[in-house]
Amino acid sequence: MTDKHIHILEVAEQLFAEKGFDGTSVRDIAGKAGVNLAMISYYFGSKEKLMASLIDFRSGYTRGILEELNKDESLSPWNKVERLIDLYVDKILNNYKFHCIMTQHLPTVQSDEIREMITDIKTKNFEQVKKIITEGQRKRVFRKVDMELTVGTVMGTIAQVTSSKNLYCRLLNIDKDDGEGYRKKMIPKLKTHLKQMLKAHLDIKNQE
Repeated sequence: MTDKHIHILEVAEQLFAEKGFDGTSVRDIAGKAGVNLAMISYYFGSKEKLMASLIDFRSGYTRGILEELNKDESLSPWNKVERLIDLYVDKILNNYKFHCIMTQHLPTVQSDEIREMITDIKTKNFEQVKKIITEGQRKRVFRKVDMELTVGTVMGTIAQVTSSKNLYCRLLNIDKDDGEGYRKKMIPKLKTHLKQMLKAHLDIKNQE
């Protein structure tokens, strides 16, 4: 992918986050990116395909990290869970615009292709996470848990903290316009909480 491709995707990401997918036109993207409409059409074909490229661009990195994490035999299951938490917290809180698109705007998108693409990506990522937990169960360090709801609890907690930024800024006495200050305080707090929660939830010593 060229620098021009990435520039257009980053501009589109900003506009989709601010105005929504339906509220953003290809003309808006072209104008803010400083390119002509024909270039966007040439690179992506349509607004839907541009969105699909953005999703693939942002999610491809995560998928690669998860696959490598599973292959790393030098790490214990607990190490992998901790790396997993670090990955998702850093990814979501440091890519707030993309998270807004995925959670607030895309649920209203009518494109079956995009909805199916998102479901496919989440399913593949879930399978990688499931492998980590299954490995821990096989090695008798993790107890049996509901896989789907365990992953949902982690992702839901991260989503809640991210989508309710103004609330947590008030609770933590952070200026709501200080995004960097919010991330600096919330990221380590969230990582610690999730790791402690999963330690208690997964530890085979707590098997009923």
